[in-house]
Amino acid sequence: MKKYVLSTMLGLFGIVGVSCAQSIPGAAKAAFTKLHPQATAVKWDKEDGGYEASFKEKGKTMSVVMDGQGTLKETETDITVSELPATVRDYVAKQMPGKKISEAAIIVDASGVKKYEAEVGGKDLMFDMNGKPLK
Repeated sequence: MKKYVLSTMLGLFGIVGVSCAQSIPGAAKAAFTKLHPQATAVKWDKEDGGYEASFKEKGKTMSVVMDGQGTLKETETDITVSELPATVRDYVAKQMPGKKISEAAIIVDASGVKKYEAEVGGKDLMFDMNGKPLK
């Protein structure tokens, strides 16, 4: 009986382990490869019900988020803090004195709408393309 219980438990742990393992749908991987055939250092993560691929392409650090069917939700491209509009840098300086922007990016959603992201104190602040804060 002990052998039966032990083998059943091991079987269940094996099933749980497999179901918890991160698996990326083939459609998402195929769509990514089609969009970014020259990408290197691809790393996949789950994000907000989708799948994020982080990679380098043409010297830029980027990521894309896709759903399980391979539909693109957004693309993020890292930029330097100095590439942010002055209005974004001014906003952070005035609203968060003494804090610095540690990372910056341009995000383009599936419909082509662009926005800026500035990481300050571990939080991501979002701005429209004119540098106005988004809620």
